Amino acid sequence: MELTKYIACICEGAAEKAIMKLLLDADRLIFTHDDLLEGELLRCRSAKNFEEQHLRKGFSEKITVLRILDSRREQFKLSKAYEHKIEVINVITAPEIEMLVILGEGKYDEYKKSGKKPSDFCKTDLKYPNVKSTDFIKVYFSDVNFLISAITEYRRVSNIPNGEYSLFDLLK
Repeated sequence: MELTKYIACICEGAAEKAIMKLLLDADRLIFTHDDLLEGELLRCRSAKNFEEQHLRKGFSEKITVLRILDSRREQFKLSKAYEHKIEVINVITAPEIEMLVILGEGKYDEYKKSGKKPSDFCKTDLKYPNVKSTDFIKVYFSDVNFLISAITEYRRVSNIPNGEYSLFDLLK
């Protein structure tokens, strides 16, 4: 994965942002706070809003937009004025970020047999009702090595299509 000098890291949800913040703060990603547009992780789903909020500043160099999201279908259509200045890289966490908790618990086989969505499995079987909350993620993955282990296991058990990126690809 080739990144430009400027990086906008857009996280789809609170859980994704919390995980990225843990990794960023522990200096375990292939980029740092200094590389980030505005020096922080962003929450913004719309390309139009992103352009209005962050691209009106006039950058002389190309910008990489890293989108951390669980949907392969979600579009991020930039206007013609920006599409040649921006490279969009989607980092897919499908089926859901909760898979990291399931893998962290060593319950992948039970989850597969259950036929449930990862979020439902976490709530009903693992008894983690707030699995998507920032506070839960911060506490559960307070040991960044544990988080990296879950990300690595996710990479191992997932069927990631060719050319698609996962959180694993952002690790140093």
